[in-house]
This record gives sequence, C-alpha cells and structure tokens, in this order.
Amino acid sequence: MRTRFDRIRHAILFELIGLLLIVGLLSQFGFEMGHVGIMGVVFSVVATGWNYVYNILFDKYMIRKTGNTVKTTLNRVVHSLGFEGGLLILTIPAIAWFLSISLIEAFILDIGLVVFYLFYAYVYNLAYDKTFPISV
Repeated sequence: MRTRFDRIRHAILFELIGLLLIVGLLSQFGFEMGHVGIMGVVFSVVATGWNYVYNILFDKYMIRKTGNTVKTTLNRVVHSLGFEGGLLILTIPAIAWFLSISLIEAFILDIGLVVFYLFYAYVYNLAYDKTFPISV
C-alpha cells in the first residue's frame, strides 16, 4: 500500500493539475476566471479530502478481494467511476447553492466537469502509478 506522504502528494498534485486545466479551459468558454477559480478552489479542497479517503477505501477493497493493489484496466475504470460518482454527490448541492440554481440544473452543469475529470482521473492515476510505482 502507499504511504501517507505518497497519498497526500497524489491528492494534492491531482487537484492542482486538474484545477489549472479546468480554470484555463472554462475561461476559454466565456466563464469569468475569478469566479470559476473560487468555485474550483473550494471544490478542490472537497475533492482532495474525498480523493484521500476514497483511495484508502479502494486500496483496502483491492487488498481484501485480490491480495494486492495492482490495478487492471477494469479496476482503473471502476476506480475512476466510483471516485467521480462520490464527488457528484458532494458537489451538486454546493453548485446549486453557489450559483442559485436548481439541483437538476446543477447536475447538468456538473456533467461536463464529470466527463473531464473521469478521463483526467484515469490518465492521472495511470501516469502517477508509472512515475511513483508501488513496491510490491
């Protein structure tokens, strides 16, 4: 399993890189960079905490089911879907409140972010595991 330091580095890098990409991308579509940035920072803090907890839970599940934390492609897809699904549950009410929109509108708005982060999470975790391999 990964060390506490490694998990913290993983979570912080994930959020910093993702935030930079999202703020830059959304500002290109006419959203005010400052507004997107504030919401992004708040969501980054929430997502960082969720990332840390979720990865511990997922690794414990992997160890219980397979005896190790080596992930197949299917494991990585399930990992990404579970992470994003949990994050949706946490962020939709916050988006609705922050933007004064309905939960349905917040859900629709959040879908674009989910799609981005779904692919980003897969690529990031693959790259992270290659850059910082787990000693088995």
